[in-house]
Amino acid sequence: MTFVKAVWRFIVGVKDVLVLCFLLLFFAALYALLSLAPGERPVRTSEGALFVDLDGYLVEQPETADPVGAILGGEAPVKQYRLRDVIATLDAARADPKVKAVVLDLDSFLGGGQAGLINVGAALDRVRAAKKPVLAYGTIYDDHSYLLAAHSTEIWLNPLGGVALTGPGGSNLYFKGLLDKLGITMNIYRVGTFKSAVEPLMRTEQSPEARQAAQALASALWSQWRENAAKARPTGQIAAYAASPLPIIEGTRGDLSAAALRAGLVDKIGNRQDFEARVATLAGESPDPEGPGFAAIPLDRYARSHGAPDDGDIGVLTVAGDIVDGEAGPGTAGGESIAMLLEDALAKKDLKALVVRVDSPGGSVVASERIRGVIADARAQGLPVVVSMANVAASGGYWVATASDMIFAEPSTITGSIGVFGVLPSFQGLLSKMGITTDGVRTTPLSGQPDLLGGVSPEFSRVTQMAVEDIYRRFLALVSHARKMPADRVDRIAQGRVWDGGAAHQLGLVDRLGGLDDAIAAAAKLAKLDPATARPYYIEPKADPFTAFVTQMLESEENPASASASGDLLGHEARVRRTQLLRALQSARSLGEGGSVQALCLECAASSGIAPSAGPGRRATNDVGFLASLLRILQ
Repeated sequence: MTFVKAVWRFIVGVKDVLVLCFLLLFFAALYALLSLAPGERPVRTSEGALFVDLDGYLVEQPETADPVGAILGGEAPVKQYRLRDVIATLDAARADPKVKAVVLDLDSFLGGGQAGLINVGAALDRVRAAKKPVLAYGTIYDDHSYLLAAHSTEIWLNPLGGVALTGPGGSNLYFKGLLDKLGITMNIYRVGTFKSAVEPLMRTEQSPEARQAAQALASALWSQWRENAAKARPTGQIAAYAASPLPIIEGTRGDLSAAALRAGLVDKIGNRQDFEARVATLAGESPDPEGPGFAAIPLDRYARSHGAPDDGDIGVLTVAGDIVDGEAGPGTAGGESIAMLLEDALAKKDLKALVVRVDSPGGSVVASERIRGVIADARAQGLPVVVSMANVAASGGYWVATASDMIFAEPSTITGSIGVFGVLPSFQGLLSKMGITTDGVRTTPLSGQPDLLGGVSPEFSRVTQMAVEDIYRRFLALVSHARKMPADRVDRIAQGRVWDGGAAHQLGLVDRLGGLDDAIAAAAKLAKLDPATARPYYIEPKADPFTAFVTQMLESEENPASASASGDLLGHEARVRRTQLLRALQSARSLGEGGSVQALCLECAASSGIAPSAGPGRRATNDVGFLASLLRILQ
């Protein structure tokens, strides 16, 4: 019997190998065909409503799915929509006579940075100014989705739904108690009174300094949110409902949809069929029985022929996501990858100016300096450089920005966090709990250091702390030189403190308030070009045909965002809190893994509301497993 089982396992193994080889050969052949195919065919646009079905995150630079992992995993990654493509598509729809209306389906929208959402809202305002209706539908509107919906002509709400305006804020995870129980020592080296990224590893609660900075940032962002939403929808009692929703909800005996209607937050209550019938009166009936109940022009199809222009002579380099050493794909700022992209673009194209679009909480100091250095080299060769800060440009993101002639930020940009830290875990306490000890010999005070098993020596800790302090002084010097500001004044507004864009402008950390278009126009002026005719050239990695094909194939399947979107308030809030938990676990993992001195603002991602830094749908299982493994150790 044992022999038969062994033979059977061998046969199954051979079968699995053959199937895998067949798949690899099939997709390799498909890749070859796609690589030889001519350029993308023009997209024919029918008449109807532009259907903006945002079932995922709105980001500055979408991540590229791993094709092999996606095929073997069998699940489509959570969608990410490029901000500039959505805005360009809305602007094209505004002047397109074939587009009769714009429809926002926000039922499965997972959010985006506040600065980006405000820019999309401005594009929706331009559509309305062109006398085209904008209609939004949702079951539960949260801060993110309502900031878009507020710019609509009509806001529809499912009868079983509601509007949940919570504002920024919430609880953080603190691991000090758990680490003490496990016997894990986190050796922390930092500079900056407000550099709170490492506090979860060294405290059981928020420090007064971190609380002060976080409260100031949250209050500023919430004030800007309310101002934008109220301006877009002046008839709604937005501020009153957000500040005190209970009396209004009690007046409707818990009917959340009726409460939202009474407060003027929505215009109509109806199910999806009612909504689609209303859109059909504006855009026509649907020719597709399997599609929505109105003539719809899908966003992705329309964007392929109406995307942002990309043939100009103002280079736009995107630094998005965590800044990491070496190479990385889109959505993560690999220091070497970005440096090579810029060097290649400068060698191949006669660019007149450079705009660096930063949407990053920072990361590795070495990688940040690699990116800053290559930008500084371009500037030294006479190329004007303007930085455009998106949702977040903090810590290492600000380090990169110091290589510019001018810095633009949005009022809701999260920036600053000028500070440095390093974390190195050691496990002498954990080993001691298991009866394991360490011993050995040394020839110098630093022999065997850092000793992660026996404990880090005082000499090593002192050397590392001094090195971190030196990097902080270098950071201050960069900012002082770039901003023409005395180093002691920079130190007073640095110390790891995070600022909103408006405050950063008042402090002199940025030059002007404005978006990407403003930065491109300013770069054109510095290059002595006409800003009215200046056009961008986006310096970004191009997805190979095979990856693009696999991504498109998987996106035709059910999106996890749509599958997980719940139709009631509790389900929606549970999904939001789960995302926050995963983000906190990813932050803890990043800190625990250590490996380099960091100029990173971990709290910025949560404050900005953007996708988890490790990539939505990419490491969620690993992070839940990370928490589960810690809990198993305690049992």
